[in-house]
This record gives sequence, C-alpha cells and structure tokens, in this order.
Amino acid sequence: MSVLKIGIVEDELVIGRTILNTLNELGYDHCGPAISYTEAMEMLEHEKPDLLLLDIQLSGKKDGIDIAEKLNQLYRIPFIFLTANSDGDTIDRAKRVKPHAYIVKPFSREELYAAIEIAFSNFTGGRNAPGAKPQAIRPAKDFMFVRDGYVFKKIFFNDLLYLGSEANYVTLHLKSQKKVMVRSTLNDFVVQLDTQMFMRIHRSYSVNINLVDDVFPTEVAVGGVKIPIGKSYKDDLFKALGIKEV
Repeated sequence: MSVLKIGIVEDELVIGRTILNTLNELGYDHCGPAISYTEAMEMLEHEKPDLLLLDIQLSGKKDGIDIAEKLNQLYRIPFIFLTANSDGDTIDRAKRVKPHAYIVKPFSREELYAAIEIAFSNFTGGRNAPGAKPQAIRPAKDFMFVRDGYVFKKIFFNDLLYLGSEANYVTLHLKSQKKVMVRSTLNDFVVQLDTQMFMRIHRSYSVNINLVDDVFPTEVAVGGVKIPIGKSYKDDLFKALGIKEV
C-alpha cells in the first residue's frame, strides 16, 4: 500500500487546517497549504505532490483554474477541485481543464477519501498503459496519527489490538492497555487502516488479525480480551485467518 503525498491549495486558512487534519487522520503525506497561484507553483516545483486538492477561488488575479491549466501543461498529476461554488458558469470553466474530481464544500472525510482514491486510481490506470512510464512508489507507513484533545498521538499499527465503537466515538485499544478515544464512526475511521492487517468482525469492532490469539465459534481473543464475531462477518474472518470449519 503506497502513501500518497497530497498538495493543498486553499486560501482560507481555517479550511486549510481542517483539510490537513483530515489528511493526517487518513494517513496521507501532505504539503501546503499554498494560498495563491505563485505559492502553488513553488509547492509543485519543490514538494512534488502526487495529487493536488485545488480551491477554485483564490486571492489574486489567477485562480485555481489557472493552476489547473499549468498542471495539465507541465506536471501531469491528478487534481481535485474543492469549491463552494456549484453554479453553471464555474462548472463550465472547470470542465475545460478536465479535473479528476469536483467536490463542493462542505464535504465529509469519507467523501474526500473516496475522491482522492478514485481520482488517483483512474489517473495511474491511464499512465500504466503500455508505453507509460511507471510511477515511483513510496514505502507504506506503519503508523498513523490520531487526535487526542489538542495533541496528535502517534499510533503504530503493530501496537493496536482492536477498535471498538459506540455512537460517534471509536476507542483504540493498545498493547500497553492504554486507550485512545477518537470522535468518529467506525465506518469513517477504518478507511485509513491497512485492510491486510485490520478486519471488521462485528458492527462495533475491528481487530488486528495479526494479533488474534484464539478463535472461538462466536468470539475471538485479542490481548486477553474476547470480542464477539458478527454472523455476517464470520466467513470472511475465517477465510482471512485460513480456518476451515469441519
């Protein structure tokens, strides 16, 4: 699993920080935010992002669509327009530079994640056609940062036993027996995890299958704690663990 480096062009600083926090939670690398055409060009030259999140309305004479035109001419990387404007004129201008996605503010973390993954997948699918130059792959991360109050805590995947959810909160249970509570739904949170390592086994639980100690007919034991297996998840779990019931 490669880690994408996402560049941000956004002149509203509060929104820019929100996007940075969301990218951190999703496990992406990032650079920016650039707040103008000039800063965006400097970021592209020096930081070399894999994909750009691009606000259409920027301060100054040149806007996000001008940046997109330069991207198409010089850098050939996918870009996603982020804008509060969904009027016909704006969309018509945007269509001419062929964005790889178009998201209207405000948007959710899940919407941003889906747009990034689909845009980059579609773009690299075209570039990996016969004769295309293969793209360099960055090594995958083995950690993530999660917000705990005013601090972002570093969590190594190998230290994360399982996740439990209740309402709009997810609790991360660590090997050290420490717990970190994150404001999120389990559906939203698991998209940033390595699917080869973490598996949903119940509507309220996801476990690190590398750290499962014992498997019972309706439960698994992880770090000395028994967690229920939902009926609809059992077959996939047993298949992932290589268990065949007689």
